[in-house]
Amino acid sequence: MDHAGYGWGKGAKAAVPTILRIGSMRFFFYSNEGDEPPHIHVEKAGAVAKFWLNPVSLASSHRFRAHELGRLEKMVVEHQKNFLEAWNDFFPS
Repeated sequence: MDHAGYGWGKGAKAAVPTILRIGSMRFFFYSNEGDEPPHIHVEKAGAVAKFWLNPVSLASSHRFRAHELGRLEKMVVEHQKNFLEAWNDFFPS
């Protein structure tokens, strides 16, 4: 599998595939999380959140405000199909 589309670079010590960027928000998962249900992490300026993908729901958050989490959840719903495809490509069953 070519991981270039996931934002990996030569010499990278940790695999953190970036799936999508919207403005200053980065949507990603960690390469060692394949034993968990599909989910996506979001980070922006030191704030982080984790959303389960099926069904979409907030798993955890730190430093995001409630109105930001609502907006993020809408974004996750909008891109759910792409996130699930990236997850399943990266972590084949």
